[in-house]
Amino acid sequence: MMARPGRLFGLGVGPGDPELITLKALKRLKAAPVVAYHAAKGKKGNALSIVEEYLSPEQILVPLVYPVTTEKLPPHMNYEEIVSDFYAEISGTLAAHLDSGRDVAVIAEGDPLFYGSFMYIHDRLAHRYETEVVPGVCSFLGAAAVLGAPVAYRNQTLTILSGVLDAGELKRRLADTEAAVIMKLGQNFCKVRGVLEGLGLIDRALYVERATMAAQRILPLAEVDPDKSPYFSLILVPGQKWNG
Repeated sequence: MMARPGRLFGLGVGPGDPELITLKALKRLKAAPVVAYHAAKGKKGNALSIVEEYLSPEQILVPLVYPVTTEKLPPHMNYEEIVSDFYAEISGTLAAHLDSGRDVAVIAEGDPLFYGSFMYIHDRLAHRYETEVVPGVCSFLGAAAVLGAPVAYRNQTLTILSGVLDAGELKRRLADTEAAVIMKLGQNFCKVRGVLEGLGLIDRALYVERATMAAQRILPLAEVDPDKSPYFSLILVPGQKWNG
């Protein structure tokens, strides 16, 4: 008799502070016999660092090691193909555990379906296995909290942007919104700062690195070293204060 397939869980574990994981995600995490986490080569990964204190020795840890961590590759390398092959491979690894009857929890910093790597696993496996996604506190909400900045008042429009967009597209979208979050800075920092300066938004823009994490830093934009702006940094342009 074949084992009943395991269940797949996508768990949002929050932006960095281990206390910001939800009770539901924590419950699912502790009960899962298999815990999978994304990481760069030679690194533990932020999601695992967040939940490590909650894990038990009998749980099986499955590292999902990214083959590349940047979209800018030599001309002979195709980023889309490499990443697609990677997700096909790790989905097969997780499916083997699920087929053996073991529940698998894939942990994701922030929320699993908001710029989260879990979404690509979800696309490949959710139609084959019983799946539950537990939302998490998004990084920009953690950032707003530590910055003490209300994101949007009343009927203001909030736009969430990737810093990878070209300068013209960033300018167009920022000019057409009342509040904004710009993520994925890193090597894109200078471009983003230049667009904000051009739009006269530099005084409203707030910068934070690794919000809610132990290494959190809040800096004025003018003091940020473009060569040291990490991937886990963002800029918040809050909506204009409403004195209602």
